[in-house]
Amino acid sequence: MYKKIAVEEGLTNISEALQAAGFQTSSLDGQTLENVRAVVVKGDGAGVLGQDANNFKVPVINAAGRSAEEVVDVLRDRLGE
Repeated sequence: MYKKIAVEEGLTNISEALQAAGFQTSSLDGQTLENVRAVVVKGDGAGVLGQDANNFKVPVINAAGRSAEEVVDVLRDRLGE
């Protein structure tokens, strides 16, 4: 079963790395987050996730300062891959 990850716009390299690692990705813009296992954002997520950024039930990964490979590793760790 694929693990669907919502990725903020502008993180194309991370989205591509996630797909290469076997994850399914979708755009965060205008997306309902019901079926995603994690969210990847450029910063703390407050801009795209709103006030609920700290109350999410799925991991919110801050990609700032991380390589695409580091983000993949963090997701694998958090999701028990």
